[in-house]
Amino acid sequence: MPFTVSWHTLLEELEDLPDDAELVTPLSHKRFQIGDVQEHRVIIEFAETDEKRPLQREQFETLFQRIKGSDGRFNLDRLPPDGDPYPAVLSLHPRFEINEDAGVIIETAEPTTSSRVDADSTPASNDRTEPDLDVYADTLLLVDALERYDVTTPEELETETLVNLYTLLSDVQHNANDLRQTVADVLLGRLHHDRPVSGPYGTVQRTTRRNRTLKDDDEVLKTLEDAGIDRERVMGLDRSKVDDALEVTELSESDVYEVDESEYVRKADVDEEVKETRLQGLKDQLAATDGNEAEELREEIEDLEDRIDELTSFRTGAEVGD
Repeated sequence: MPFTVSWHTLLEELEDLPDDAELVTPLSHKRFQIGDVQEHRVIIEFAETDEKRPLQREQFETLFQRIKGSDGRFNLDRLPPDGDPYPAVLSLHPRFEINEDAGVIIETAEPTTSSRVDADSTPASNDRTEPDLDVYADTLLLVDALERYDVTTPEELETETLVNLYTLLSDVQHNANDLRQTVADVLLGRLHHDRPVSGPYGTVQRTTRRNRTLKDDDEVLKTLEDAGIDRERVMGLDRSKVDDALEVTELSESDVYEVDESEYVRKADVDEEVKETRLQGLKDQLAATDGNEAEELREEIEDLEDRIDELTSFRTGAEVGD
């Protein structure tokens, strides 16, 4: 299919979009809307910055040809800087699809979904269900404890209260870290080229952690001797002595070190204002609750209080023994 036909199909799809429809870039995960559709370009508007940017027809054609020239599969990490709006828009075409897990945009034989985010796609609060996660239950107990006691002055709290708080804080920390690592493992497959990706609460980016361990002692000593370094200079293979020897030879780091690189996700930024707004919204929602919903909420709170009393009640060793 020639690009001219695909281009006009894409323009028709863009014209049919609702005015409030949003798209998401596959690499930076920035949200934007279609501001104007013209014969030779598409104007987009980023939601967070109000920045307007023209996307030229020629660039879409280049992307189209690269997909065609690579067996219908183009790696997104080969895009130029700030180029990820192009595949996001092109994915509105019924024959193109973005696979974020694989980091590619592909041409398909069947109609596909797109990077569009509907304005009403956020689930309603009453559609939420209680997750079967240890960290969720522990957090509920911790929140209740924090509301009951003034932890800003821990030295004034009873020993029983401090024991309960410490236990809950330890449980939340442990279970939250397990879940954080699980989420990080999934994110690693979606982050590319150290490009920060933002969400409402913060920003993360892919980072490389580098670890070094010395190779076998005999191998390192033999390598250094062959390079003219007397073994007495590095006996015991003190790392600082080995590094000093590397500086005065042509040996590379990999000649004497086993170098291992692992990638991980680190927190790059936190938007405290968004978090505070969300928390205040939750407080307002609870304050406005009335009628049957309020009665159900009170019953849930009473059940939670019973669970808290049972799980966090303080008993001495003698009482347990009895």
